[in-house]
This record gives sequence, C-alpha cells and structure tokens, in this order.
Amino acid sequence: MNTEKLRLDKYLWAIRIFKTRTQAAAACDSGKVKMNGAAVKAARTVNIGDQYEVKTEARKWKIEVTGLLANRQQYTEAIKYYLDVTPEGDQQFNHRVAASFHTGKRPSKIGRPTKKERRDLDDFMQED
Repeated sequence: MNTEKLRLDKYLWAIRIFKTRTQAAAACDSGKVKMNGAAVKAARTVNIGDQYEVKTEARKWKIEVTGLLANRQQYTEAIKYYLDVTPEGDQQFNHRVAASFHTGKRPSKIGRPTKKERRDLDDFMQED
C-alpha cells in the first residue's frame, strides 16, 4: 500500500520497530531517530531510499526505506518495507530485550511466601 505522504513516526510503528506510534513519536522528539547524523521530527515525510539511525531500548537500528507502509501488518510482511543495514557491532546494543516485555508477574517460588507457607510459618512461631 503506497501513499503519497507518510509521517516518520507512523512508518516506524508500521514496520514494527516500535510497539506504539506514541513511542515512535517520543523517540523522534528525544533525538533517538536520526537521518545523516541529525535528529529528525516525527512529522517528517518518509521517502524511498532514506536511511535512518534508530536507537530503541532493545538495540540500535540502521534502516533503509524500500517501500512505504502506512498501516501496521504482521512482521513477515512489514520487514519487506525496509532493509536492515545495521553494522555487526551494533546488532547487540542491549541485552535487556526480554525485560522490555516484562509482564509484571513474579516468577513462582521467589519472593513473598504463599498463603500455605505463611500459615506454616505462623504455626511454627506459635509453638514457642
């Protein structure tokens, strides 16, 4: 689906570099998206052949636009609209990839005692 004008934040969201469009716009505003070494704004029009340097929590990207994608699609389709030209040294920018998708649920058997363990502890302490 080719469109005449496409915002940079919408494009980065559509090709699945960012999970939400708000995150893509925030990254642009904070200078984490660059073109030719200069920070670019979220409203910048994307053209085929443009190269962008994008810094996310997971890693650094250097992408070249090969097609314009306005709507989010599944990953296998989205990767056809850009070319990842990231140098090998920057591939593993940060090893906290799994932490960025943390659900907030604690692993079992770690941390606070369960209700049964608490009762057993109370019984043990009461025996004195």
